[in-house]
Amino acid sequence: MKYILLIDTKDEKGLIYKISKVLFDNNVNIINEQEFVDNENSKFFYRSEISGEIDINSIRNALQNILPLANIKITKKETKNVVLLATKEAHALGDILIKQYSKDLDINIQCVIANRENLKALVERFDIPFYYINADDLDRIEHENKMIEVIEKYNPDLIVLAKFMRILTPNFVGKYPNKIINIHHSFLPAFIGANPYKQAYNRGVKIIGATAHFVNNDLDDGPIIEQDITRVNHEMSWEEMRNKGRDVEKNVLSRALKLALEDRIFVYGNKTIIL
Repeated sequence: MKYILLIDTKDEKGLIYKISKVLFDNNVNIINEQEFVDNENSKFFYRSEISGEIDINSIRNALQNILPLANIKITKKETKNVVLLATKEAHALGDILIKQYSKDLDINIQCVIANRENLKALVERFDIPFYYINADDLDRIEHENKMIEVIEKYNPDLIVLAKFMRILTPNFVGKYPNKIINIHHSFLPAFIGANPYKQAYNRGVKIIGATAHFVNNDLDDGPIIEQDITRVNHEMSWEEMRNKGRDVEKNVLSRALKLALEDRIFVYGNKTIIL
């Protein structure tokens, strides 16, 4: 059995030796490892893939004894469960569905929850449950509580906003800290509101992009996981810009999701460390 070990702690001499000795003494094999030191804040980050007949609690306790102030996480290397939230844009959702089908992402999509019915036929082609929860006749809290009822049935490892176009309240976000991944166009905050690609076209932008991030209570201000850009020019219509932007969005979202599925992300303050 393979596992992922994540440690973050105050930096000091001999950390790699101490960690390696605990693993060696417990007959654990290190398959690969990465580390990073934030010298400015004297912070150490460590990720390793390990294997063996492992007692997770024993290993964690042994590591905690030598690193009493460390955050230590050990998880089995296995397929993670994910719930997708969507509205009516198909590009991000469809890309994840296809990548699960083709096994380009090691993911188990448990269900899709949407506040519009537009994508039901697409989702059901992949034999995945689709839940339509109409938001028009409910206030924000009532709508979120109905979504939470569905999500709690599945208890997913991650929730992905695949162009889900509603602002989440602190009530919802607080239930799933650092478990909700969102994708948005990088025009924010310059192009807020309806049709950002048309706004960008009207301003003659030369670069468009996308940002994937964890969701917190500050709108589109959570820890950034992945970003990318593509160049555009004056010869393109706003629809062509939108199409190029959608390609960037779905690629950035799937890369961010892959990092999360592989347990490569440390959330540190309001930023991420990727190992």
